[in-house]
Amino acid sequence: MQTRPLIGITMGDPASIGPEIAAKALNNPEMYELCRPILFGDSRVMARAFETTGVRLDLHPVASPAEGKYRHGTIDLVDIQLVDMNSLKWGEVQAPAGAASFAYIKRAIELAREGAIDAVTTGPINKEALRAADIDFIGHTEMFGAFTGSHDPLTMFETRGLRIFFLTRHVALAEAIRMITRERVLDYIRRCTAALRQLGLERPKLAVAGLNPHGGEHGLFGDEEVREIEPAIQAAQAEGYDVSGPYPADSVFWHAAQGRFDAVLSLYHDQGHIAAKMYDFERTVSITLGLPFLRSSVDHGTAFDIAGTGKASSVSLEEAIRVAAKYASAFRRAG
Repeated sequence: MQTRPLIGITMGDPASIGPEIAAKALNNPEMYELCRPILFGDSRVMARAFETTGVRLDLHPVASPAEGKYRHGTIDLVDIQLVDMNSLKWGEVQAPAGAASFAYIKRAIELAREGAIDAVTTGPINKEALRAADIDFIGHTEMFGAFTGSHDPLTMFETRGLRIFFLTRHVALAEAIRMITRERVLDYIRRCTAALRQLGLERPKLAVAGLNPHGGEHGLFGDEEVREIEPAIQAAQAEGYDVSGPYPADSVFWHAAQGRFDAVLSLYHDQGHIAAKMYDFERTVSITLGLPFLRSSVDHGTAFDIAGTGKASSVSLEEAIRVAAKYASAFRRAG
């Protein structure tokens, strides 16, 4: 059973639903059949989450993954106690909570870089809390890129076999359109294909989404397809890549979900997010590729409005752990 991959799970913002969904997810025995999960967080916060969720598990603080028990009924925990429990409030933006969530992530990255864990699965963090704590990162991807020295990591969504990459992420839509260049699209085709091979797909078929309605109708309304995207695809095909498009964005994701393509390169944030989340909101998982190790994540926020109520679903976190466990071995072999 020691061949099960070792997955580091960050608790997320301690004032959010993160601790509660971690408790619920690790109360599911299936997680321990798939992998050896180790949580990065605060034992006092987890004890409070047990009260709100009704989960009854033992906490086993460890200094390193080698000390873990990895059996259902016990949460192995890298215990990082940074918050004042007397002042920590559920569902509010707080600087200490932002600082703590950052510390959990940083420690998990350190151990993943050392090879002590096989992959990292992250819980939800709050950008305002990070800013309040003077943490100069807008999100997880930027942190993982900076701490691993990885330039422009790739984001891929997966939900029920549908895979979506993103050419641009957290920028204004006008800026995203300016970033759609022949050079960038060609670079992403190359890197997305390489990433799919890392995940175990030997001959991946990639589709590129169009930007304008109906793909611009050959320049009738919008020329980005003709001017930037099509030349990039043609150049990639000449290099031997199995890529095609651009396809109208209102249909390409459906075709990928039916198995026609292994993945779609979405051109901007909401284009791919809407497709994935409409397909299956709870089971949409975010995967960061282009790092020295695999990172998966829930694709929902901190849900401060229900934090502390015990109502939050752990389905997305469980799915993120499943995806990390599924791909960890292939990713490790490819590395």
